[in-house]
Amino acid sequence: MAAHIESKDVKTLPVLPYPEVRAQLKSGDLFFASGDYLLSKAIQKVTGSPWSHVGIVFRLATIDRVLLLESVEDSGVRFAPLSKYLHDYEDGRPYKGRAVLARCKDVTAATVTGLSTFGIDELTQPYDKDEVAKILARITLGLGRKERDREYICSELVYECFSRAGKEFAYNPKGFVSPEDVWVDDKLSLVGRIL
Repeated sequence: MAAHIESKDVKTLPVLPYPEVRAQLKSGDLFFASGDYLLSKAIQKVTGSPWSHVGIVFRLATIDRVLLLESVEDSGVRFAPLSKYLHDYEDGRPYKGRAVLARCKDVTAATVTGLSTFGIDELTQPYDKDEVAKILARITLGLGRKERDREYICSELVYECFSRAGKEFAYNPKGFVSPEDVWVDDKLSLVGRIL
């Protein structure tokens, strides 16, 4: 995208029918969420962005499934059906917020192999519950540096997968990577809003 977008602008994007967007999705596409949950709002506030979550799309054509590789608070690194956000995010209700899909240019079969190999190897690794507080300290107080480990917030997982596949996103100069840092990369283009 290479450009910041405001929450009000996300809300004005037209919601496209998921079956139409689903047919266009490719492995390596990115899912961005702008949640209305407490933790989502905290992430948005700290990073000055509408985005509170990011994940990687994988299309499994042989079984007609679209999965999302993501790191979430309650289960760490996982694969989940992308449609879960639309229909049954929690207790049979859709995700509270907005969701868009983006495409990273020049994603090849080799890139997808690198993304999936690293991502699968990291399945069940824990969510980095302390990282959001550490990012806040780095932003407000200039304290601390990110130490690489095998616990991930969503954007760290996306960053590491793409990095291992030979496509890096810029790290924030303050020592972290957020969904916003991925969003503003000039390698991305908008596919469409689905929620």
